[in-house]
Amino acid sequence: MASEYRALGQMGPRPSAAVRLLILGVASLGAAAFLFFYRENLNETFLLVMLGLLAMVGVFYLFASAIGFVEFAQNDSAEDFGRAYADSMADGICILDEKGSILYSNTAYEEMIGASGAEDLQSPESILSRHDDAANAVYRLANSLIRGVEADEEFRLPNGLGARDGGAHWYRVSVRLMARKGRGEPFRIWRLADITAERDDQEQTFLELQKAIDYLDQAPAGFFSADAQGRIQYVNATLAGWLGMDLAAFAPGSVSLSDLVTGDGVAMLNAVRAEPGTVRTSTIDIELTRMDGVSLPVQLIHRVHADREGGTGSTRTIVLNRSELGEAADDLRRSEVRFTRFFNSTPMAIAALDNDGRLLRTNAPFMNLFGSVTDADAVDGRIRFRELLQGDSVERFEKAFAAACANQAKIEPFDTVIDPDADERHLRVFVNAVAGHGGNAEGPATEEAAIVYAMDTTEQKALEGQMAQSQKMQAVGQLAGGIAHDFNNVLTAIIMASDLLLTSHRPSDPSFPDIMNIKQNANRAASLVRQLLAFSRRQTLRPEVLALTDVLADLRMLLSRLVGNSVHLHIEHGRDLWPVKADLGQFEQVIVNLAVNARDAMPEGGDLHIRTRNVDTANCTEFGYRGFEAGDYVLIEVADSGTGIAPDVLEKIFEPFFTTKEVGKGTGLGLSMVYGIIKQTGGFIYADSEIGEGTTFRIFLPRHIPAESELPAPKAETPETERKRDLSGTATVLLVEDEDAVRMGGVRALTSRGYTVHEASSGVEALELMEELDGKVDIVVSDVVMPEMDGPTLLTELRKTHPDIKFIFVSGYAEDAFSKNLPEGAKFGFLPKPFSLKQLATTVKEMLEDDD
Repeated sequence: MASEYRALGQMGPRPSAAVRLLILGVASLGAAAFLFFYRENLNETFLLVMLGLLAMVGVFYLFASAIGFVEFAQNDSAEDFGRAYADSMADGICILDEKGSILYSNTAYEEMIGASGAEDLQSPESILSRHDDAANAVYRLANSLIRGVEADEEFRLPNGLGARDGGAHWYRVSVRLMARKGRGEPFRIWRLADITAERDDQEQTFLELQKAIDYLDQAPAGFFSADAQGRIQYVNATLAGWLGMDLAAFAPGSVSLSDLVTGDGVAMLNAVRAEPGTVRTSTIDIELTRMDGVSLPVQLIHRVHADREGGTGSTRTIVLNRSELGEAADDLRRSEVRFTRFFNSTPMAIAALDNDGRLLRTNAPFMNLFGSVTDADAVDGRIRFRELLQGDSVERFEKAFAAACANQAKIEPFDTVIDPDADERHLRVFVNAVAGHGGNAEGPATEEAAIVYAMDTTEQKALEGQMAQSQKMQAVGQLAGGIAHDFNNVLTAIIMASDLLLTSHRPSDPSFPDIMNIKQNANRAASLVRQLLAFSRRQTLRPEVLALTDVLADLRMLLSRLVGNSVHLHIEHGRDLWPVKADLGQFEQVIVNLAVNARDAMPEGGDLHIRTRNVDTANCTEFGYRGFEAGDYVLIEVADSGTGIAPDVLEKIFEPFFTTKEVGKGTGLGLSMVYGIIKQTGGFIYADSEIGEGTTFRIFLPRHIPAESELPAPKAETPETERKRDLSGTATVLLVEDEDAVRMGGVRALTSRGYTVHEASSGVEALELMEELDGKVDIVVSDVVMPEMDGPTLLTELRKTHPDIKFIFVSGYAEDAFSKNLPEGAKFGFLPKPFSLKQLATTVKEMLEDDD
């Protein structure tokens, strides 16, 4: 009953606890007075009953006061003020206790639910749950209250909450919790607002926006907007139809200007720049690209916004389709469209100049080539063409421009360079006169004084430089190879003569140290010859499948000793490196050479990093090296923190005999040899350097995919095995060599081992000798390069009559240099020059014992 009283108390004034206590006190006094005056007339039993009743009333009052049921209230003005404020609100307020009983509701709530009295009041949960459109929202709100979370919901009721509403209404319902002063569960406040008018305003605004969008979509002109980065944010239906674009699949920012504009048209759009804090509009004739790749000639009315700092903001562009010229369009209009297309699509930069050499108008390639020129500069004539040039090219332009203004027919072009401090771009500039400039009897004077054409020749210049460098390197390589070939013959004779002398001199002989000194110096000279051959890419390589991780791990100790204690060596191995095929000794020489150079570049110490990783075809473009062919490579980087290499020196580091070291500290063949080894292996090597920052060499070795039949190379015989091997024999040997000293040494070496040796000085002589001996020759040892008939030709001729003849080639060049000229399936041995007597005897013995 108390809860019901509180719920209904808001319908009238509620009596205070003091009044109730006063009434109770008066009643108690009256009862006591009655008993006092009439105690003689009452029997004892009645008296006891009345006293018990009075005691019960007293105990009940004390108990009710203890539990708060009866309490003394202060001034009710604050409560009345709060109730008046809530009743004045337009939103309905209903406060419930933890059991869901109504504690309070304002006037707006009663009007919303159509309650005419206290008996009609119901909780919001009960009222709203009857409507299917609101039931789910009420369920979520009730669950939020259970979890102690405040929540809001909006829903639409077709007929409103009350019968007086009529028509559909939108409502927003929110639930909140109101804590009580330290006692019990918090009260639950439901707030109910009719937002029908707000929703009507929103729907009206949306309909007007939809109409505006519909008008824009159906406009006879295209329209698009883009942000500062050139990302398209909006495209109307007309433009989307012209471009064949699916608007349903279009997402703002998914298409950029470069996707829509062909050629250098983006440069023309980017060239339109507004002054800080202003807007600039420019008309541009370009071509757009349809989704099917077909070009669409259009005219753009392009508006650009600039912020107060001058940064480019968003753009708005109207697109006029110039291909939709009706049948009634005149020939002049069609010619204008064709000219605009040709003018902006040509790969040549074109600009029209006035009498002062100022830019009047330009095409898209011109703006792309000269990045400092803007559309505003060109239209307003703010910049002279000479300001775009540097050095003596300015004077040459002035002469050509003066000749053009004088209507001279023939004007020589000139070459120039722009952006010398950045990436240099080479240009060839043509300055042509304009017919009719200055006026004549046939017509008025033209606005243009001259037309400038500029061609970007950067790639052409680079190719010319590469061709010149290649020809120079090839010429030097041929010279080095020829010198090395002749020098190898001399060294072979020296080494073989030394070996012959050593056979007849004991170590105790006084001449023995001198002979050994001769042989050792000959071997040192042979090392120098190998460097020359490495540069000319004609040295003998023994390629094998290598795992670079293992190779560099084996080299770590040697490299650490070479670079010294002041240089910190760091080797970083890539994961799952692909195998490569290279000569192990030559590759180790490459790494050692680069490490020594890095050490010399860090006299005060530093860091040397050797890194490896795989580079697939897709990642090759990130390097941007000229002449670098895309493919799968293993990359070896050798980077130091040294003094760096100047740009003018960096261009020459791979040239032979070029060195920056002091006299006597370098031959200049180190890096040229490295270059030759890498190129002969089929790879690439490049160097990047900055003064004071260090140098990085990048070596790209092609990935090797081993065949199933490839087996690991057999291990070389140990010196002990070679020492015990019997190198003597009784076979008949035909030795063919045009160098007398080498031939004589070879004859003596083989004869001393028991062989029967016949000698010939040329291939022709060898064929004649074979006929005289009736082919009774077990093996032929022949030089490769000889007059009249070379070694490969001799083998070809001998195979015609002796298909199973055993043959050994002797040459200072690499085996690959001549093996490609041999008949398919030809089997032969190879002995590189210079060689010793023992190496010659060993090769002949192995070839004779080979039964394959």
